[in-house]
Amino acid sequence: MNSDLHRYGQSGEDLAVRFLQAQGYKIIDRNYRTPMGEIDIIAEHKGAVVFVEVKARRSKGYGSPKLALTPAKRRKLSMTALAYLKNRGSTQTKARFDVVTVQHEEGRPHVEVIANAFELAYP
Repeated sequence: MNSDLHRYGQSGEDLAVRFLQAQGYKIIDRNYRTPMGEIDIIAEHKGAVVFVEVKARRSKGYGSPKLALTPAKRRKLSMTALAYLKNRGSTQTKARFDVVTVQHEEGRPHVEVIANAFELAYP
């Protein structure tokens, strides 16, 4: 990934973290990586572990960031989340997948949280 895109993605994640914290989410981890994939943000919210995927777009030229979460990406996120829970002995913990979209409109970022964006996806 080129450095400009990486910086933009990182700033989108930073904005998402601040927005989530303002909504009562407690951030547990960021950029959790396994050989299966990466989860942008792991948080706790209302008694659940929340795996958060951040999708940021500078413009609407590539469509809504909501459309960027393909079935393959959902499977990778699911496998990574299961590994996270298993590694922490938390397989019985309530968990969900949220998506945070960051889209610039009229020069200002618009942040939206989609709670329970998708169900656990098996391969």
